[in-house]
Amino acid sequence: MTRDRGGRSYWGDYYEPSQPREVKNGVKARSRRGKFGETWWADRWIAILESFGWSNRLQRGRNYARWGQVIKYEVSPGTVRALVQGSRPKPYQVRIDVKTLSEKEWDRVTDAMAAQAIFAARLLAGEMPRDIEDAFSTAKVTLFPKSSHDLKTECSCPDWANPCKHIAAVYYLLAEEFDRDPFMIFRLRGKTQKDLTSALRHKRSVEGTTEMETQPETEMSEEHQGLPLQDCMERFWSIGEGIQSFRVSITPPTVPEAILKRLGPPPFWKGKEDFVALMKECYQTISNQALKLAYSDRILSSPGSRGKTKAGKDPKRDR
Repeated sequence: MTRDRGGRSYWGDYYEPSQPREVKNGVKARSRRGKFGETWWADRWIAILESFGWSNRLQRGRNYARWGQVIKYEVSPGTVRALVQGSRPKPYQVRIDVKTLSEKEWDRVTDAMAAQAIFAARLLAGEMPRDIEDAFSTAKVTLFPKSSHDLKTECSCPDWANPCKHIAAVYYLLAEEFDRDPFMIFRLRGKTQKDLTSALRHKRSVEGTTEMETQPETEMSEEHQGLPLQDCMERFWSIGEGIQSFRVSITPPTVPEAILKRLGPPPFWKGKEDFVALMKECYQTISNQALKLAYSDRILSSPGSRGKTKAGKDPKRDR
């Protein structure tokens, strides 16, 4: 009896399945065994699909994804199209339509996202917040498909099962695509990264302007009003009396390298190295040096540094 590459028969003793044709330069899954995807949202995608009672059907697509039977695929808002090589000479055409959210629904979602500063900060930095589904729940919609009715799939193969192994292979590759680009799940629900971040920036800027407009105007008290320049020339370069009470709190940013992640590599970058990765190292080095400078007074005042100048020298030796 003919068996598949995994050593199992698809249809037991009643049917001898044909082997799929080998594909050169196919899209192979990074996962060689075990689960697909490394992030929580990739895990969530697979868990949602399996909750539809498709575990056995999905299992048949795992090997296809790992063997590289998917020739290519492309994702557009609400739709995934792919070519998957089976046992016949002509590849099968796969189409997956995901139910998209309406503009009114997306407007409610972005309102909920903008209301949470951490959501907006992470999304604008290209990261997926852990509790992002809460924003969708607030808008009374879901980020991931709620039921199998939210997915409409087609494949040109003769297999009557839905999803067939060709569709299932694309499902698994999508999980790994979500690892690489978390905004892909938003695109499937009808909103591109550019449109989403643009909406968030607009809502955050409007919210900030509204807060400023609603704040009552206050007049500066006489004791805090500045003196005319000619009356304070003698002490212009002196340290003010309140400088000792001025405190600066240095804390890690909510999203590390947020601006760098948001902007990405510049158009002129032609190097082989990863620009963002290189710049992250520079940012971290500069941040560490800044911390050392900021807290140098504390270091110099420690017991082990007594009698030394800021340059680390013993003043007695320079006499």
